[in-house]
Amino acid sequence: MTTRTKKNRHKKKYSLTILLLVFVVLVGFWRLKPYFWPQHRMDSSKYHAESIYVYNLTDHKEVKSLNENQKRKPASLVKIMTVYTALQNSKDLSKAAPVDTESYQALVAQNASMAGFYGNESTTYRDLLYGAMLPSGGECADSLAINIAGSREGFVDLMNQQAEKMNLGNTHYENPDGLDSPNQYTTAKDIALILEQALQDGDFYAIFTKKAYLSTATNNHPQGVWMQSTVFTGLEEFEQQGFEILGGKTGTTDKAGLCLATLAQKDGKEYIVVVMGVPYLSLKNPGKGQFKDTIKIMEEL
Repeated sequence: MTTRTKKNRHKKKYSLTILLLVFVVLVGFWRLKPYFWPQHRMDSSKYHAESIYVYNLTDHKEVKSLNENQKRKPASLVKIMTVYTALQNSKDLSKAAPVDTESYQALVAQNASMAGFYGNESTTYRDLLYGAMLPSGGECADSLAINIAGSREGFVDLMNQQAEKMNLGNTHYENPDGLDSPNQYTTAKDIALILEQALQDGDFYAIFTKKAYLSTATNNHPQGVWMQSTVFTGLEEFEQQGFEILGGKTGTTDKAGLCLATLAQKDGKEYIVVVMGVPYLSLKNPGKGQFKDTIKIMEEL
């Protein structure tokens, strides 16, 4: 046998060995793909929202995400932090906390969402907390701020301090009511992180999961003000098969689009689902893309 023939055989054996190794590596990678490949990433073409974050609250782990760290206008999802910050700075929720007249008039002029109270109405902290969360009342959010901190600006400082304590590097507040503001932003993931902590507070959990609330009798409303959650009214036309949405907060502005943050339960586990940046045609006929996305996500879990 010639030397050249021997070399050719060695080359063939070497080539076959390399091919075999490549094959083994590829097969191994394919089998291990679920452990290394970001399976939690979502296909944006299947959803209306531009940012989504799904968090398993029971097991404390991320489930699915889409542009979860993209800074976005939060709209009334801001009121999640407003209510939580107010609870951290309020000892007696039955204490009088009247509606601030000046901020009430300003919000009416801006066509902000309201709970139904009037300026200088004799409400309590509890009334304002439920009014800010359930019907997304701007007058309630701003009045909480002013009653607690003396001004909206002072209260916003408290909100930003809370965000800093939670290590929310992609969140900054400029007002407590959620109206679009140049330097007010958050992310879908940060909203979920806020909720993870806030839901540990018993009062917050009760407010966040309440379907309706009747305020105390006031000077303007002797029978009280009946308030319903915009989340539960928005969900009325949807079936929830195999899961239950326990509570949540809606938000809508021109720049934020349609937003929704919910707490849901499925197979004995609780989930936080945040969808943001759902497009809409008009405020009068916005559509329900945020609800459709949330329902779809829960069905797929």
